[in-house]
Amino acid sequence: ARRLLRENGVTYNFYGAPQGPGRPWELDPIPLLITKREWQRLAVGLIQRATLLNRVLADLYGPRELLRHGTIPPELLYNHPGYLLPCHGIRPPGDVYLHLYAAHLARKPDGSVVVMADRTQGPSGAGYAVENRLVISRTLPSDFHRLHVERLASFFITLRDTLTALAPSGRDNPRVVLLSPGSESTAYFEDAYLARYLGYTLVEGGDLTVRGGKVFLKTLGGLLPVDVILRRTRDHDCDPLELRPDSLFGVPGLVQAARTGQVLVANALGSGVAETPALAAFLPAACRQLLGEELLLPSVPTWWCGQRQSLQHVESHLDQLIIRPAIMHRSERPILGWQLSTSQREELLSRIRYSPANFVAQEPISYSTMPAWSDSEITPLRVGLRAFAAASGGTYCVMPGGLSRAAPTSESLAESVSSGQASKDVWILSDKPVEEVSLLRPSRAALELRRSPFDLPSRVADNLYWLGRYVERTEGIIRHLRSAVVRLTNDLEPGGLTELWLLVQALSEVGESPLPASPAASQDPFEDLRSEVSTLTFDERPLGLQSSLQSLRRTATLVRDRLSLDSWRIVNQLDSELLFPWMNRRDRLGDILLLLNQMLSLLAAFSGLATENMTRGPGWQFLDMGRRIERALNSLRLVQRLLVPAEVELSPLLEAILEIFDSTMTYRYRYLTSLQLPPVLDLILIDETNPRAVGFQLNALAEHVGSLPHADLVQAAKDQQIMYAALAALRLTDLEALEEFDEGRSRGHLQRLTEKLAGFLRELSDVITHKHLTHTAASRQLSATFAVPAI
Repeated sequence: ARRLLRENGVTYNFYGAPQGPGRPWELDPIPLLITKREWQRLAVGLIQRATLLNRVLADLYGPRELLRHGTIPPELLYNHPGYLLPCHGIRPPGDVYLHLYAAHLARKPDGSVVVMADRTQGPSGAGYAVENRLVISRTLPSDFHRLHVERLASFFITLRDTLTALAPSGRDNPRVVLLSPGSESTAYFEDAYLARYLGYTLVEGGDLTVRGGKVFLKTLGGLLPVDVILRRTRDHDCDPLELRPDSLFGVPGLVQAARTGQVLVANALGSGVAETPALAAFLPAACRQLLGEELLLPSVPTWWCGQRQSLQHVESHLDQLIIRPAIMHRSERPILGWQLSTSQREELLSRIRYSPANFVAQEPISYSTMPAWSDSEITPLRVGLRAFAAASGGTYCVMPGGLSRAAPTSESLAESVSSGQASKDVWILSDKPVEEVSLLRPSRAALELRRSPFDLPSRVADNLYWLGRYVERTEGIIRHLRSAVVRLTNDLEPGGLTELWLLVQALSEVGESPLPASPAASQDPFEDLRSEVSTLTFDERPLGLQSSLQSLRRTATLVRDRLSLDSWRIVNQLDSELLFPWMNRRDRLGDILLLLNQMLSLLAAFSGLATENMTRGPGWQFLDMGRRIERALNSLRLVQRLLVPAEVELSPLLEAILEIFDSTMTYRYRYLTSLQLPPVLDLILIDETNPRAVGFQLNALAEHVGSLPHADLVQAAKDQQIMYAALAALRLTDLEALEEFDEGRSRGHLQRLTEKLAGFLRELSDVITHKHLTHTAASRQLSATFAVPAI
């Protein structure tokens, strides 16, 4: 199970953890088993509770009868920052405020179940539940089928059908996007996973715009209308225009678009007010008033200190209660009354008496235990359960499963999906074989065929472009390092040390290499070379391998929903953590060579999947343009550093350059074993049939540029003009002149050509960025970044 999770790259961004933000997702291989009869009883209570909270939200943002009757104290609502007055009066389609609801459940030792917390904004955990199911069903396939475990897909079909049915456009196939806070979100993996699983476009706030009261998706080909937004952002962050001015995650004007009914936002804006712990004290009365029923699934016993009787109870029983903020702040830990000293107890009571409405007290709950695999043995752990419900035709449908968390103590099981020691899959056991269900179902009407080439969000195109650049940059560094390591492990020919010295120096920017100017200035040149190669492989340097790997992984994470599972598994293995097991062998050149070969194979596999499996749309175009620009720039830089200076012996350097360009076999086939500069330059610079040559990259870039949007003008666009000039400069090159020396004893013609071509490529990169990518540039905040909490 752990291996499958690692291969799939399942993580949780737990900021502040010693392992770093991208903490691996832990899964207990022993599932939580619940009989269907027991689950059906629980589902009835969950349906009633979701219905009740939906009615509560409809009342609080509508007639407010609960306030007029005193069922909910007005001071609790109006002091709550989550009660969004701009959203008052907004009626979502079908009067559905909660499209997706989650409840954090605890089963006490006596078997009764209580709700520890409600999640009503953008509940997380459903995607992790699906991933847990995929892993455990593969780990225990025979048990999974023998026990007739209920499938999860039907729940997501219901959610998807609900969003389609409530879409304002009324289309059979509306455009639905999943709005994520971005890669800094704690559950960004789940955002990308759910978008892929449900078939929705993953977007961030900058990808959307409001024009004329309607929401549009910014793409390379223009603006596309958006019908439904399944949001994973908090209420306040959704609209910087009307809600939170400093929000970096929202869409200006989204509240107005929802107000006019032009877009469905799920869950409805303002639904977070139902998450406040203080509300739990008033739900039984609200249930009787709104539904005419008793609350079937009770909350953990809660006392809001804003009422005199409750305050008196808290004062007299403080050492038996858990104190929380009445307005949930997930960064604040609950206070366990029985752990306080006398002075701490008096200080807390003073704070409560000063502002009683800001505190609630809850009865401590002892979670029941279940078998779990811990430290290579089966041990009992406390277990909590997050259950999910989706709106469906005026009622709710409960997911036949959920996300369970296990921990040694009840206090460790907070209401976040990351709490506890590990997660558990939840198996609902049917008494008969279960029907196979798939999200891919026949539609009621024939779908319109789509091959729109430019419906790719510009932010995604930008990230794919830089992913291509980082993949090629990493490969170039590896090939360069490998060439140096091979020479360090072999016997050098006479004079070969100077050329090897230049080869290693070329891995750093001009003037930044810690190596002396020449081997003669070093006391131990071979030790200095070995140390420099090790540093460039394992330590963070501007042109080092680890820095490039980190950039590659970070950029790939931003387009995870656009990568195939096979491609992502390769990226997951290319993490900079791949270097860590080799750290204690960093002084062994043979081991470094093995590592470099392994990483080069992974990069080749990624490039092969991109070449053979990606449709030739704009996503592939920008990925490939990034690769071509980076490969050409790396090639020109290498030629400049090694072949322009005249004070070197050419033969060893030409051989190394052919290895780095992976063109040794081609050269030998054409010219046998005679190494000369003009044919080498022809092969690596001008030959448009060599996939490693600069000419090949320029030719490929010219084709890509010619097919970009707005390229069919009467006059060639700027990017096309650049490519015409670059190809002309290369094709008109006089090869014999390139090896001539000027007065400064350097190959001046070669230097001017490489500088000119590199200038064209940098200008092309700028034009592509400004013309196609920058209109969705991410907002920047001039302060410390903060983690988006789990909800």
